Amino acid sequence: MAGFQGKSVLVLGGSRGIGAAIVRRFAGEGAAVSFTYAGSRDAAERLATETGSMAVQADSADRDAMIARVRESGPLDVLVVNAGVGAFGDPLEQDPDAVDRLIRINVNAPYHAAVEAARRMPEGGRIIVIGSVNGDRIPFPGLAAYAMSKAALQGMARGLARDFGPRGITVNVVQPGPIDTELNPADGPMKDIQHAVMAIKRHGRPEEVAAMVAWLAGPEAGFVTGAMHTIDGGFGA
Repeated sequence: MAGFQGKSVLVLGGSRGIGAAIVRRFAGEGAAVSFTYAGSRDAAERLATETGSMAVQADSADRDAMIARVRESGPLDVLVVNAGVGAFGDPLEQDPDAVDRLIRINVNAPYHAAVEAARRMPEGGRIIVIGSVNGDRIPFPGLAAYAMSKAALQGMARGLARDFGPRGITVNVVQPGPIDTELNPADGPMKDIQHAVMAIKRHGRPEEVAAMVAWLAGPEAGFVTGAMHTIDGGFGA
């Protein structure tokens, strides 16, 4: 496939899991892809070699570093913000520093990256942020901080869609449910609890999320913006 031939794509948080699947999808369709990673150097280098993409180490918790990375990537046709962290547990016992770091990575970084990308993004560009079904629904205790950060992305996307719409730039959020990754494996300890509330009783595949991202980045989604796109097997139904 060559659906993104000649397009410049940056994936923030692309070395593993959903991010790696997104890198593979765009690279496989002919895009010039670069992606960031934080600590997974070996995985990032393997993925870059496999796909012909470029891996750059950058910490999404560092606002200035994120802005610089987006700026140095030049005019982007597609920005995908996948980098994110979790901070789960009793809010009365959680480390406030961990919660603040979560907000820097899950909220601040997507906002500043999107704004910086839009400065040089051509007409018809695409900004896609990976959120979570927990932005809509919180079925278990211990998710308050994480869900707060993912719900914030909804307001961001709606607002930036208005701001960038006159230039044909779309801004959307993809909201996965349980996806088979290292952090939430399909055979992990949360499997039975998660599947019990799902209509389709299995974990999703990273490639399925990447397919939704690719559609939103393509020409058929030019009229889709400011919207949340849930892919969760009915977890939040």
